[in-house]
Amino acid sequence: MEAPIRTSDEDRPSNGDRPLRMSADRPIRTAAGGGAVTPPARDDSGVATDVAHGVAQVARAVDAADDAALDARQVERVRRGDAEAFGELVRRHMRRAFSIAYRILEHREDAEDVVQDAFLRALERLDTLERGRPFRPWFYRIVVNRALNFRRARTIRRTEPIPEEARSEVGTPEQDAEQAELRRRLQAAAAALPERQRLIVQLSDLEGLTSAEIAEILEISDGTVRWHLHQARRSLRESLAPLMEEEG
Repeated sequence: MEAPIRTSDEDRPSNGDRPLRMSADRPIRTAAGGGAVTPPARDDSGVATDVAHGVAQVARAVDAADDAALDARQVERVRRGDAEAFGELVRRHMRRAFSIAYRILEHREDAEDVVQDAFLRALERLDTLERGRPFRPWFYRIVVNRALNFRRARTIRRTEPIPEEARSEVGTPEQDAEQAELRRRLQAAAAALPERQRLIVQLSDLEGLTSAEIAEILEISDGTVRWHLHQARRSLRESLAPLMEEEG
């Protein structure tokens, strides 16, 4: 079982498991006699994909910085009692908050309840958000932890189809069929991942969050996030390799 996400308040996931402690740091092997550094051997398959993801992460970081500046101005307005500013924060983050909650809960009404509860919780605790600390990862951590706690507490329900709010528009019937098969295989491959790796991949590749934001949301190091992403993407590539061969 994957370890729970560590939190510092009552939003903590309600189980007694000890938190996972991992480090992405690895010793560097050097040649005898103080020679040149010799990096460990590695499999270069998927390197180009990792580089592309790295470039995308940089672009996301730039966009995130702009969004963080706008959020900060709106947060200050809310602190001064501007209700309209809070409404703007809700409108800016509602869609992604719902998408994150739905990916965890796979139930529309539950996701809507969790998001509404998370926004109310954020409003109540806004004064605890340190000035200079970005609102987005702070708020999404509330969403994630509320959703995880809700999932653990609820009775088992029927999984519903992904609603329109949490997926992109569809195309032709042929494209729909291909996309449905791809989603089925991708969901099966993702379901085989450890819970933490699955959540990190969803937040990064599906929700577009940076590794730094995910690290703050899950309260782990940036390096640990990147390590989990690398491991998860390698597992997904291996699982989906037969599908790629069929298309080739």
